[in-house]
Amino acid sequence: MTPAATLAAAQAAATGPGFLSPTGVEIAFVLVGLAALGAALVTVTTRQLVHAALWLVVALGGIAVEYLLLTAEFIAWVQVLIYLGSVVVLLLFGLMLTKAPIGRSPDADSGNRWIALGVAAVAAVALVWVVVDAFRTTWIDLDGPVQGSTKVSGEILFQHWVLPFEALSVLLLAALIGAIVLSRRNTPAEDGVASDKGQR
Repeated sequence: MTPAATLAAAQAAATGPGFLSPTGVEIAFVLVGLAALGAALVTVTTRQLVHAALWLVVALGGIAVEYLLLTAEFIAWVQVLIYLGSVVVLLLFGLMLTKAPIGRSPDADSGNRWIALGVAAVAAVALVWVVVDAFRTTWIDLDGPVQGSTKVSGEILFQHWVLPFEALSVLLLAALIGAIVLSRRNTPAEDGVASDKGQR
């Protein structure tokens, strides 16, 4: 090998992978990400609450596929089991128990759409900046050992993130109890009927 070829190979190894030659996995990652982003936008813009919950299923499912493409199988199935199997079902039960309107709801918009859009844009820019700054030189070797295996993820979760994990379970339980309490609260008309029956 000539010195020039050796130098070119060393420079290519030092610079790492490039953006000009994406692999099939990277293309699929971008496409699934765009689909999940579109589903998320429909979730927050639709005026039908049930449709919003169903589009949320699509968005969270897209995130699970993204985890699979990043070779984090355990995190992907946790995403499916907890978010798709629990949180979305909890939202649907909350909609049913609180007697929320099933069809189009004109009052679902509070009128603060532009403020919410500004806050969302600022939060998105901040999150993208933090992630890019933290993982600027980090590359995932898709052909190497699995990074998101059950053993590694379980050790990190139950050694360093036990308290947030338990706090999330308490939060879900509180949301379910709150939905039940709201669904069992009597309306003023029902209170009047109950008082009339008591007087008789």
